[in-house]
Amino acid sequence: MKTMMQRFNRKMITRIVVSALAASAGSSYASTIDVATGNSTAGPQGSAANYKSVVEAAVATATAGYGHASPSVFDHVSNHGLFAGGSSTDIAFDFTVSFGVTAGQAGTWEFRAGTDFGNGGAVFLDGVALGFKSNDMWWAGSYSDPSQYFDYTANLAAGNHVLQIYGLEHCCDGDQQAQFRAPHAAGFTTFSASDGLATTVPEPASYALFGISLFAFGVARKRQP
Repeated sequence: MKTMMQRFNRKMITRIVVSALAASAGSSYASTIDVATGNSTAGPQGSAANYKSVVEAAVATATAGYGHASPSVFDHVSNHGLFAGGSSTDIAFDFTVSFGVTAGQAGTWEFRAGTDFGNGGAVFLDGVALGFKSNDMWWAGSYSDPSQYFDYTANLAAGNHVLQIYGLEHCCDGDQQAQFRAPHAAGFTTFSASDGLATTVPEPASYALFGISLFAFGVARKRQP
């Protein structure tokens, strides 16, 4: 009876350890890019918070010619390019980029986004506004004119981060791009599913679960005859 119980315990502990490892591995990812668009005739806004509010309200309503997508690369992105029959006018853009930073990558990061936001837009990092612009922004594939694109720096600690870009476009839905420059990097890298940020950044809960599992495994081993 005792031997059967020990086998049962070992099986249960093995399952816990495997679950902990899976939870930890599940935190390993490259950058993910999500795009939500909606119809909006709103004009230039007076704050980053206003851009966020207007855009989120627009994309929350399903409308023909707009939608949700997850492109693998944040380059040459447009509403009409993402969605069949997509509109080229009166567009609210909500870009969300999720990425991980390891301890070795912590430090000062630079982000830039070339956009086509005829009525301006705003940039947020981890829920905090980095800034906004209310002028007609059209980078046209060039980062030569600072008024036509976003460019911000931020000090990032190790962990998971979210970059959000909100914008309003009246006409005519040109290609858009977002890039980053990590500490000590020579140049910018476009956000993508293969941008070099595919590093394991487990959440604290994963570490705790894994530690508990190993402890339980050790206790069970000591109890074996």
